[in-house]
Amino acid sequence: MTLDQLKPGDEATIKKLSIRDKLGQRLIDMGIYPGMRIKVIRNAPLEDPMEVQLEGYFVSLRHAEARFVEVMS
Repeated sequence: MTLDQLKPGDEATIKKLSIRDKLGQRLIDMGIYPGMRIKVIRNAPLEDPMEVQLEGYFVSLRHAEARFVEVMS
């Protein structure tokens, strides 16, 4: 399952990032890396971007970016 498939209120643990280029580094720089607990807070009215919570801070991601983040419940 990938992060973009989760709905508001869902929580999961990040399993792995399936991208290694600049976008992969950007996700890591934002604090999105394997082992982190993540919670989906909300989606924008047109579904993009989505807001997630990571250890007390909030991050907005496009669904196109979130599909590279594999998660497990």
